[in-house]
Amino acid sequence: MSTYTHGHHESVLRSHRSRTALNSAAYLLPLLKPTDRLLDVGAGPGTITVDLAEVVDAVTATEVGLEELRLTRATVAERGATNIHLQVADVHALEFPDASFEVTHVHQVLQHVADPVQALRELARVTAPGGIVAARDSDYSGFCWWPRLPLLDKWLDLYRTAARANGGEPDAGRRLLSWAHAAGLTNVTATSSTWCYATEKERAWWGGMWADRILDSAIARQITSTGLATAAELQEISEAWKEWADDEDGWFSILHGEIICHVP
Repeated sequence: MSTYTHGHHESVLRSHRSRTALNSAAYLLPLLKPTDRLLDVGAGPGTITVDLAEVVDAVTATEVGLEELRLTRATVAERGATNIHLQVADVHALEFPDASFEVTHVHQVLQHVADPVQALRELARVTAPGGIVAARDSDYSGFCWWPRLPLLDKWLDLYRTAARANGGEPDAGRRLLSWAHAAGLTNVTATSSTWCYATEKERAWWGGMWADRILDSAIARQITSTGLATAAELQEISEAWKEWADDEDGWFSILHGEIICHVP
């Protein structure tokens, strides 16, 4: 496994807990059937997981360790979901028999793993014939925003450098189709979608989250410990996020790639 760039600081979870099946898996929802068994790999705080569990018969949600799975478990308990099984698993070597699920799903996972092609092979292996492998990942080079504050350009450069140093691929969205083909999947539909933050409330949330995240999360420690930037430089980037959030013309768009792979 590669090192998880974000870590689990409150500022990171603030972002992850905003994810729902509607805003993060809309490309998949129309294809789900009530009788489906669904595998959700890298469930994180589980907000997408519990939404999917309301649509299908049974969900197995995995995370890389017990501490990470604790976050999923808390959301499952809070929502009172009774059809979700939780398990520690490595997506490169899933401990499930072949054809165990009708649907396998990963959201914002392949950008962080050491071998996304092997991960897709494993997802396909545990998916039943006629089933679906679904993946969605952001593409950091495809992010765009206004106004073009130079310190936000620096933020993006630092993030992409740190993510690659951890063994990940921050521009995963554009690569999903090629990774699926390399994994031997041939019946693949590729699409894209965006998150957009432009209202005063949205800017305050997104900008405030990153203003905190660049100072206090795992990536901040990584950047300073490896000499990519100083704590003072990260403070300047944090202030730039606040400046962006306060600008009534502020706009930020996050590109995502998506794939639906039909397993023969």
